[in-house]
Amino acid sequence: MENNHDIDKRFNDASRLSEEPVFPGFEKVWAKVEEKLEQKKETKRMLPVWLPYGIAASLIIGLGAFYFISKDTIAETQKPLIVENRTGISSGKNDIQAVDSTIQSNIKKEIEASKLPQKSPALAYEDTGIPDHNGKAAVGKKYDEIYTLRKADYTTDEYNIRKQQEAAVPAPQKRGGQWKDTLKTQSIDEVVLVGVMPVKKVAYTSSAVSVQSNYIASNTATQALQGKVAGVAVQAYGTKRIRKKDQAINTFNSINNGYLSQAPISIRGMSSLNEGNKALFIVNGEVVKDDFFRALNPKKIKSVDVVKGAAASALFGGQAANGVIIVRTKRLSRKEKRRMEEIQKTISQYKQNPVSDNEGYDEFVENPFELTKSQPLSTFSIDVDNAAYSNIRRMINNGQTVDKNAVRIEEMINYFKYSYPQPKNNDPFSINTEYSDAPWNPGHKLLKIGLQGKNVTMDKLPASNLVFLIDVSGSMDAPNKLPLLKSSFKVLLDQLRPQDRVGIVVYAGSAGMVLSPTSAKEKTTIINALDNLQAGGSTAGGEGIELAYKLAQEHFIKGGNNRVVIATDGDFNVGASSTTDVKTLIEEKRKSGVFLTCLGFGMGNYKDNMLETLADKGNGNYAYIDNLQEANKFLGKEFAGSMYAIAKDVKIQIEFNPEYVSSYRLIGYENRKLRNEDFTNDKIDAGELGSGHTVTALYEVIPAHTKSEFLPEENKLKYNKTSPSENFSDELATIKFRYKNPDGDKSKEIIQTVKNENNSKVSVSPDFKFASSIAWFGLVLRKSDLIRKKELSDIEKLAREGKGNDEEGYRSEFLRLVESYKAISK
Repeated sequence: MENNHDIDKRFNDASRLSEEPVFPGFEKVWAKVEEKLEQKKETKRMLPVWLPYGIAASLIIGLGAFYFISKDTIAETQKPLIVENRTGISSGKNDIQAVDSTIQSNIKKEIEASKLPQKSPALAYEDTGIPDHNGKAAVGKKYDEIYTLRKADYTTDEYNIRKQQEAAVPAPQKRGGQWKDTLKTQSIDEVVLVGVMPVKKVAYTSSAVSVQSNYIASNTATQALQGKVAGVAVQAYGTKRIRKKDQAINTFNSINNGYLSQAPISIRGMSSLNEGNKALFIVNGEVVKDDFFRALNPKKIKSVDVVKGAAASALFGGQAANGVIIVRTKRLSRKEKRRMEEIQKTISQYKQNPVSDNEGYDEFVENPFELTKSQPLSTFSIDVDNAAYSNIRRMINNGQTVDKNAVRIEEMINYFKYSYPQPKNNDPFSINTEYSDAPWNPGHKLLKIGLQGKNVTMDKLPASNLVFLIDVSGSMDAPNKLPLLKSSFKVLLDQLRPQDRVGIVVYAGSAGMVLSPTSAKEKTTIINALDNLQAGGSTAGGEGIELAYKLAQEHFIKGGNNRVVIATDGDFNVGASSTTDVKTLIEEKRKSGVFLTCLGFGMGNYKDNMLETLADKGNGNYAYIDNLQEANKFLGKEFAGSMYAIAKDVKIQIEFNPEYVSSYRLIGYENRKLRNEDFTNDKIDAGELGSGHTVTALYEVIPAHTKSEFLPEENKLKYNKTSPSENFSDELATIKFRYKNPDGDKSKEIIQTVKNENNSKVSVSPDFKFASSIAWFGLVLRKSDLIRKKELSDIEKLAREGKGNDEEGYRSEFLRLVESYKAISK
C-alpha cells in the first residue's frame, strides 16, 4: 500500500498547485478504493493480482471523463492541441505495472510544467468554408477551420478540422506500441505530400519545307503536308467546314470545301502528348484565323510552307510555338509581295546546312565523254553498295540540301531491284542490255547493262561464320546510332540458322571480345550480349578490325561464308585512323578469305569516305542504315544477297564500235573505274555479287554523225588511224565480264555483243525508264554540267512511267523524295 499512499500524496500536491479545483467527491472515491484494496489483502482470496488495479484505473478514467464533460461550469485553461493517429488498446498481465509507472511519471511532468510560463503551440488557424463535392466553397459552418502546420524547410500542410468540445482524458492509452497521455485527440482525414520533380533540358532544332500548288490541288491538306518535315506530324481533326459570306460555318457537305476540308490542322512533334496544339496560319504574310485558312480555294494557292522551331520563332515569336503554316496565293499585291519576301528571307536563314562540317565525303569529278576513236574501251568494277541512296534520303527528309560528293549515282540505281531473268546453265549471273533515248540530253542515247545474280535458296547456302564488329565509342551515343544498331543486328539474327555462328567484338579506346563465336540457336545469349553494350570512349577502329579478323580466321569455315560485319559511324580517331592507313590494313586482311560488310549509322560526324574505302578494298559491300525500315530491307529481305557472295572480283569491259558511237561516258562508278589492262589481271580487286543481287550500269552515248555540245574534239593522228570494220557493221558494242568463284583465284570470262537496235520510247521497259529517272535525279543533285534538261517535274514524270508493279513501295518512296527535294531546292 506504500505505492498507493504515495500516489495519493502526489494527486493532492498536483491539485493544490493547479489553478483548477479538484472535482467534488474525489477524496471519498479514493477512500473507497483504498478500503476495497485493504479488504482484498485481509481476506486473502484467490483473485488475480491485476484485478483491483484494473478496477481502480477504470474508476479513475470514468470519473475523470465525467469531470471533463461537465467542465462548462469551470474556468477553462488553454490546452495544447495534439494530433494523433488513434489505434486499438491492448492489455496484458503486466499492464498494471506500466500504468503505475506511467501515472507517476505523468503527474511529475504536470507538476513541473505548471511552474513554467505557458506557451501556445505554433498552430495557424484560418476561417474558411470547406468545399463541397462540386468544388465550391460551402456556407461557413460554425466550427469548420483549416489546421496548418508549418515546419522549417518544408511546405505548409493544411487539414480541415471540425471543432469539438474538449474532453479530459487523464488516463493513458497504448497506441502503436508506445504509451501516450493525451488531453485532446483530433483525426486527420487526408495528408498531401508535395515532392520535387526533375526538369528535363530540351534542345530545339528547326526545319522548313514547301509544298507546290500542283500537289496541293490534287490532295487534301493532311495529304499535302503529312511527312513533309522531319520530326513533325501534321494532323487534321474535327468537323468539315466551308466558307460562306466571309464566315466559316460547320457543315458535312463535301461540295465546294475550302483547302482544309477536314478541320483544324495541328503541327506536332513526334513525341508530343497534347493533341490540342494548333499551328499559326499565315496567308500572304498576314496572320489569319484557322477559319479563314480552312476556306481557301486550293486552286488559288501557289505554295504552302511548313515551318517549326527556331525559324518559326524568329518570324512570329511565341505565337509560333506550335509551328507555322505559310500560304502564298497566286495573285499578290505589292504589299503582300514585300511581306512574303521578308518571310522567305528569314526562313532561308534558318534552313539547315547541306551536311555538318564533321561529315566526311571524298570529292570526285564525274566521268567525262570519251572519244570512241581514241578510247574505244571502258573498264570498271561492279558496285553493289547502296549506301549513297539511303544517306541522300536522310538528308532530304531532314530538310537539308545534298552534298554533291555524297551522291554516287551507281549506288542510287543499285538500291532498287529490276526484273532481269535468272541465269541459265551454271553461270552465276545473267546479262541483260537495253538501248534507247537519253531523257536529259535530246539526241543522245542510253545503253543499260544489267546483271542478275543467281538466287540460292537458304537450305543450299553454306554455313556462316559471322563476327559482329561494333563501334561503342562515345560518338555512337545517340538514338540513331547504337540503339538502332542493336535493333538492326536483331533483324539479322532472325535470318540465321542453328549451323551459323556469331561472335561479337567491340572497340572504343581499345578493342575486346564480348562474345566468342556462338551458335545462332542460342539467340537469347547473343541478344543479351548486344543489349549490354554501352557507348563511351575514343575510337580505335584499326585495333577493332585486327581483332575481328583474327577471331574470324580462328573459326574459319572452309567452303563457308566467313564475314566480318562492321557497324560504325566511321569516325576513327585512335591508331589506324586515316583512310590511307585503313586502306592498307583492309587490303592485307582481304587475303585471308574473309569478306566484309559495312553498316553506317548516324549523322553529324558520319565518315562516309572511311566506310566506302573499307567496302571497296575489303571484298565487301556497304549500306547506310538511317532507320529500322532500311535495316529490315538490307539485313532482312535482302539478307542472302547482302551476306552470301556467289561471285567475286567481277569486272566489266565494253568496247564501242566507232561506226555507230562517236563518244560515250559511264554514268557513275567514278571510284570503281579500272585501267584497261587491269581487266585481265587477276590480282586486281573488284566488286562481289551476292545471291539474287542485281547490278545496273548506264552508258550515255553520242551516236555517230550527231552534233552535240558535249562531243570532245577529235585529234587527227598521222600514224595511228582507226576505221570501223565492215565485218561488225550491226554491232553497237561488245561487253566482256570476268569473275571468280567465292573461294577461287582464277577468273572466268563471258562475252556478249549488243546490236545496234534503237528501241523507241514506247517500247522500252519500265525498268529502263525508272533507272534513267534515278540517274537523272543524281545528275541534278550533283549539279552536273553535262546535262541540258534539269526540271524535277520531268524526272518525276519519267519515274511515274517506270514505277511498274511496286509491291514493296520503294519506287513510290523515290517519287516522294523527288517531291520533297523540290521544296528545299527552291
